[in-house]
Amino acid sequence: MSSKKKGAPLPASSAGLLRFFEDDTKGYRLDPKIVVSIPVGLIVLSWALDLLLIK
Repeated sequence: MSSKKKGAPLPASSAGLLRFFEDDTKGYRLDPKIVVSIPVGLIVLSWALDLLLIK
């Protein structure tokens, strides 16, 4: 039974996860609010145009 415990993988530690998310990569930084609001705005605009122009 002790051989099974030695071969089992260790759980991910929080320090390893923090190091992963702290790595900076090159590229654009966008606020999540912008990423969500642009598609929602396009959907609302599409519905408004459909209601106003199709009738």
